[in-house]
Amino acid sequence: MDYLVDMRLADAGRSTTPAEGLTFLEQYILPTLELCDKLVAEHRILAGGPMCGAIGLAFIIRADTANDIDEIVGGLPVWPRMVTTVTPLTTWSERANVLRPRLERLRAGRMPGEAQVSGVGR
Repeated sequence: MDYLVDMRLADAGRSTTPAEGLTFLEQYILPTLELCDKLVAEHRILAGGPMCGAIGLAFIIRADTANDIDEIVGGLPVWPRMVTTVTPLTTWSERANVLRPRLERLRAGRMPGEAQVSGVGR
């Protein structure tokens, strides 16, 4: 399954001195970018990249289990300093398949969850 990962620098993660900024770049940012390049080459990160004008990452990963997601996202050096959101994604066709029965109910004049009334006893 594919997941959208949004990682933004937490307020507490911001560097306040040039020395902290140097450490942040050397120990967190550059190693994270290198690891992300490796994950792209391994087809674990399918798309995305660093956000322009912000300290953040947005990418789509492919993972089979929650443990895989934790391993990939939690394994990024910058992860402890980020606020992270992971959103499961479905496919275009899977979403269309879910909506077709609703469309049919709406065409028949029934609301979602409303039982179909048979013509018996009318």
